[in-house]
Amino acid sequence: MPIATVNPATGETLKTFDELTPDGVERCLAAADAAFRRHRTTTFAERARLLGRAADLLEADQDDIARTMTTEMGKPLTAARAEAAKCVKAMRWYAANAERLLADEHPPQDDVRDSGAAHARVHYRPLGPVLAVMPWNFPLWQVIRFAAPALMAGNVGLLKHASNVPQTALYLEDLFRRAGYPEGCFQTLLVGSRAVEGILRDGRVAAATLTGSEPAGRAVAAVAGDEIKKTVLELGGSDPYVVMPSADVERAATVAVTARAQNNGQSCIAAKRFIVHTDVYDAFTERFTAGMAALRVGDPMDESTDVGPLASESGRDDLQELVDDAVRRGAEVLCGGRRPEGYEERGWFYAPTVLAGITPEMRVHREETFGPVATVYRVADAEEAVRVANDTSFGLSSNVWTRDEEDVRRFVRDLEAGGVFVNGMTASHPALPFGGVKRSGYGRELADHGIKEFCNATTVWQAP
Repeated sequence: MPIATVNPATGETLKTFDELTPDGVERCLAAADAAFRRHRTTTFAERARLLGRAADLLEADQDDIARTMTTEMGKPLTAARAEAAKCVKAMRWYAANAERLLADEHPPQDDVRDSGAAHARVHYRPLGPVLAVMPWNFPLWQVIRFAAPALMAGNVGLLKHASNVPQTALYLEDLFRRAGYPEGCFQTLLVGSRAVEGILRDGRVAAATLTGSEPAGRAVAAVAGDEIKKTVLELGGSDPYVVMPSADVERAATVAVTARAQNNGQSCIAAKRFIVHTDVYDAFTERFTAGMAALRVGDPMDESTDVGPLASESGRDDLQELVDDAVRRGAEVLCGGRRPEGYEERGWFYAPTVLAGITPEMRVHREETFGPVATVYRVADAEEAVRVANDTSFGLSSNVWTRDEEDVRRFVRDLEAGGVFVNGMTASHPALPFGGVKRSGYGRELADHGIKEFCNATTVWQAP
């Protein structure tokens, strides 16, 4: 795949970039290695000053970088601005909290007395240069939620971004440089996917983090496993959105539209499978379908647009194949199911779609729909809701709408997911750990869990 900015609203190639040569990669790796030796010895106060400066610069750049993101991958401009603001928030949170999160841990003295220690503690040390293989769908946020904790821990970053967001990737390197980070602390590597294995196998690279598809995760994990290097993987999701009889159905349906259509439907943590108790199925589905059908599809630079184009032509075509397969096997199209009127021949747009009558033979039952397509299931009770919700290879997050505390306890206990959001849609927050189970990956980002993923938890034992 060429490294290029291609406007998904028009299909026009706006700018192409040369791939980094092997000599260029070597220079970056050498710079990262040298930078880590310096950066690891800095104080938390020094790191917080640099990250805080980067946050201030990003806040000032918010409108410009939002337009770049929208141009490169098609998210509505308002959503791109919100993404930049969320990055600023996370950067400031880690600048303020990293020292506390990585403070030495002291086990109770009575617990270690028989080891012969006068003093014992756990001390957190950075690992080294971390390779980040990042996707295009949240081209700023996915990177910052890795970079902010990694840099505050004393690590340095090597970014291999998706090939269709090169200008955003280069902006990130420039952002940290302008903030005053020394050369090599954060570098963007404009390389294709074939270069990842060689970079990860290099002895100067300590670990890797990847957000992306299951095949990409398998490939990176296999190489890292062979090299015995730490990885964190955040892969796909097919999140359930369960609505029970006691729910505020009108509110659940309204939020469901946002939960499915956010980021043009291209989000791992978007709700995708709507599992509704039969007592409220008709009321919910009617409201939800009306809300999806009412979304305004159009130019993502227009402030009034709700849903822009998908990021690539292949992504749109893959989505259409999933819908067509479901329809051939008996699914009912409640709205959408095609390219929207006026966009049949230009741009990579797809109409917000709701499918009902889903059966296990349909691909949409098993595969992630990466676009504004929702599937609706009717269930008889909580037991069936759990069974349908868990009938997937993914386990990223989940949503449950109920006012019944027994329902809450049951779903929190039984749903196979990295998160359970009750009476609200899934969202990531710097103070809460984020990640999944099953084929949605392993490890956690954000919160104290995320900053500790790329640290050496060092046992310090001291005799009298």
